[in-house]
Amino acid sequence: MNKPEAISVAAQAQAMIIPVEAFVSKDYARAEADKLWRKVWLQAGRIEDIPESGNYITYEIGDDSVLILRKQDGAIAAYRNVCTHRGRRLVDTPKGQRNARGSAPRFTCGFHAWTFELDGTASYIERPEEWGGALCDEVTRLGGVKVDTWGGFVWINLDPEAGPLREFLEPAATTLDPFRLQDMRPRWRYWTQFECNWKVALEAFNETYHVAGTHPEMMAFGEYVGWGQRQGLHSNIGYDAADGVEENKSKLRLGAGDPRTSTAEMQKYIWDGVNTNTTKTLVDVAQRLPTELPEGTPPGEVVRHWLETAKKEDAARGVVWPEIDPSHVAASGTAWQIFPNQQIGHAVNNMLCYQARPVDADPDRCYFEVAVYQLWADGEAPETEWTYLAPDDFPHILRQDFSNMAAVQKGMKMAGYPGNIPNPKNEGAVISLHQSLAAYMGTGAPIPLATPVKGAGA
Repeated sequence: MNKPEAISVAAQAQAMIIPVEAFVSKDYARAEADKLWRKVWLQAGRIEDIPESGNYITYEIGDDSVLILRKQDGAIAAYRNVCTHRGRRLVDTPKGQRNARGSAPRFTCGFHAWTFELDGTASYIERPEEWGGALCDEVTRLGGVKVDTWGGFVWINLDPEAGPLREFLEPAATTLDPFRLQDMRPRWRYWTQFECNWKVALEAFNETYHVAGTHPEMMAFGEYVGWGQRQGLHSNIGYDAADGVEENKSKLRLGAGDPRTSTAEMQKYIWDGVNTNTTKTLVDVAQRLPTELPEGTPPGEVVRHWLETAKKEDAARGVVWPEIDPSHVAASGTAWQIFPNQQIGHAVNNMLCYQARPVDADPDRCYFEVAVYQLWADGEAPETEWTYLAPDDFPHILRQDFSNMAAVQKGMKMAGYPGNIPNPKNEGAVISLHQSLAAYMGTGAPIPLATPVKGAGA
């Protein structure tokens, strides 16, 4: 595999065309299992979902299912979710659920009752003597899967030769560490299915270039001019901001015009229309900006008053924001695309996460997950589960995004369509994704736009 880090800064800003192979090819989708999904670190759940010994969750990617659990000594372990006797899945995902979740002192196969302890050893086998002494722990124990944690997430890797998680995540891990993502808990989390490739779904949120076309009503609150840049295997995105309001590069944005009134209106619109990228405290404080600050207050003073007031009110009720240098917040951007299929939209007190995965090896279908997290006072975080929600039942701003999915997938199959041409500045993260994918897949690399490209059909 070529090292993605070797791509030059100049190449990152170059206009590229992305062939449609990675989106529509059945052969490419099948090859992803061995070349991509079984080689990379994947975010499989949250640590708080398995707080006690015996707690478990499962994670599925294509044909592979991983059983993740808390052992008796408190350590987290991951195993191939398959009985070593005859290959039956050890834990089934309930129909209509994203994954299995529960608690068990041990796991018993539903086929022949082979039983496995939390450390993976087989503790019960019916008539083991009939194997003539050939059975041993190495043969019967559950197959181990690499597992590690970062940011409050549990990560798994199906490649026994995989390098350390921290190394894989850099520079995202170091940049995001100050935001204390591990201390956040979900406000809600939903999953759904789209009739499109998983990359189509993920790329819809890897840039801000779509706001004017997909969410035109939001332009009343200001322009959404942004950037996306490569960061090793990963990338991050952010907004351009005027001098004096660098904090405006974070998810906690000011509105345009009179920043007091437009910010109040924008925060209410976001809370009512999508319930992401903010908190109730931030919304409530924003509603008071027009009365607490005089007309003509400079944008920099508005954002400082807004954030400082919300921070103090949160602290008074036990919600303590991390102390992060404003320059670090600005440089971190608004979201990180963790290769290959995770986005973390971070802020000082909340985050919005997306994840996309293929349904089987079908290039035209994917699972899509949305979760909103925030800091809570002790005992105030709600109990949440991954809940299925049909695309048409999501908040209306997300429905606007979702309306593009199947149409993009169909459009790229048009005979003679040569490929996508992302904006090098605003959609740089989209280009970055395909550069990293090509390093694993060995095909589908973005091509300089000046190079002739042969048309591709369905």
